[in-house]
Amino acid sequence: MGFVIPSSKNKLYLSGTDWVINTLDHTMKSMTCAGNMSQIVLVMDAQLDEGPLRQRLGDFLKEFPMLQGNVCRDFNLTPYWRLPEKATVDFKLSVHETEENPSLEEALLLLEKAVNSPFPDNEHLAFHLMQRGKKDSIFAMTFDHRLFDARGAENFLELFLQYSSGADLAAILQGLQLTAPADLSDWMQKFYSGRNVNRKMIALSKPAFEILPLPQEKDRGFKFRLISFDEEETTRIFEAAYSQAGYLMEMPYLLSVVIQAVHQLFKEKGIETNNYVVPVTIDSRTSEDITQELFLNHVSYLFFKVPAEETADLKKIMKTVKGQMYEQVKAGMPKDLSAASALLRIAPLSFLEKVFRLPMGGKVAWGRK
Repeated sequence: MGFVIPSSKNKLYLSGTDWVINTLDHTMKSMTCAGNMSQIVLVMDAQLDEGPLRQRLGDFLKEFPMLQGNVCRDFNLTPYWRLPEKATVDFKLSVHETEENPSLEEALLLLEKAVNSPFPDNEHLAFHLMQRGKKDSIFAMTFDHRLFDARGAENFLELFLQYSSGADLAAILQGLQLTAPADLSDWMQKFYSGRNVNRKMIALSKPAFEILPLPQEKDRGFKFRLISFDEEETTRIFEAAYSQAGYLMEMPYLLSVVIQAVHQLFKEKGIETNNYVVPVTIDSRTSEDITQELFLNHVSYLFFKVPAEETADLKKIMKTVKGQMYEQVKAGMPKDLSAASALLRIAPLSFLEKVFRLPMGGKVAWGRK
C-alpha cells in the first residue's frame, strides 16, 4: 500500500518516461543543439490566408494553458508541468516569403531552418506558413517533445484542422485530461522493475560501445536535416516493408535499413564495432487514448542489439529485430522500464545526463560526412 498525493488543477505530474525525455532534451541542449524538437509539415492543396489562419490559431490555442507551461518540482520532489492560470494568445506564426512556385527542395530548406531555430524559455510551439504559387501552400508545426510525443502532436494538429473546418470546440476537447497523479505508490514493484531493467542494460552494454567522434569545432550547431519522400517513393518503402518484413512490420524494416546506413558510416570513419544498440520508442495507444492523453509522453521503450556481422544481410537484421521485439514484449520489458523510470524523477537532469552517458564514455554519439 502507498499514499498517492492527488493532482492539482494546475499540475500535470511527469511520468518516468517524461523525465527521460526531459533528460534527453537537456543533453541535446548542453552538447550539440538546442533541444529535442520535431516538425509536422502539411502540404495543402489550396492557399491559406494568413489573417483567418492567425485568428483560428489564436482562438484554438487559448483553450490550452498547457502550451505556456514549464517544468517545476513539488514539495515531494516529484517533477510536474505547471499550468498557468490562464492561457495567453501569444504564439508564433511565421509567414515565409518565397519566389513564385518554389520547388519542394527550396521549401524544405526554409522548413529545415525553422526546425533548427531553438525555442525561448516557456515556448513549446511554432507555426510556419509558406505559399507555393496560387494553388497550394505549406503549413508546418514545430513542437517541443517535452510537450508532445509524436502521435500527440499529430493528434493536436488534427484537432486544430477539425476546428478550422467548423467542428464544435467543446466536442473536440471532450474527455481531454489536463491533470495526472504523482504516481507515488507501489515502490517495491518499481524497485523490482528497476532490477530487471538494470540487468538488461548491463547485457546491452557489453562489449563497450564504439562512438563516432564529435566535430572538433566549438560551435557544433543545431542541425536537423529534413529528407522528403514523394508519394511514389513512400509507396515503394511500404511495399518493401510488407514483402520483406511482413504485415504491419514497417518499424523492423525501417530500423534495419537505418542500422545498415549507420554501419556504413562507421566503416567510412574507419571505426570497427561489434554490436549496434538502438533504443526505440513505441506508441500502441488507440486514437481515443491519444485524445484523452494529448500532452506529455506516453511511449514505451524497446532496445535492440544487432551484431555488426549481420549488417550485410538486411533479412538477418530484420529477423534479429523482430525476435528481440517479441522477446521483450513477452518479458514485460516496456512495463518494467515505465515503472523503473519513475524512480529516476528525484534526480536532477544534469545528474541523469551524466548517468545516461556513462556507457558511451561521456560522449554523445555523432556522425557526419
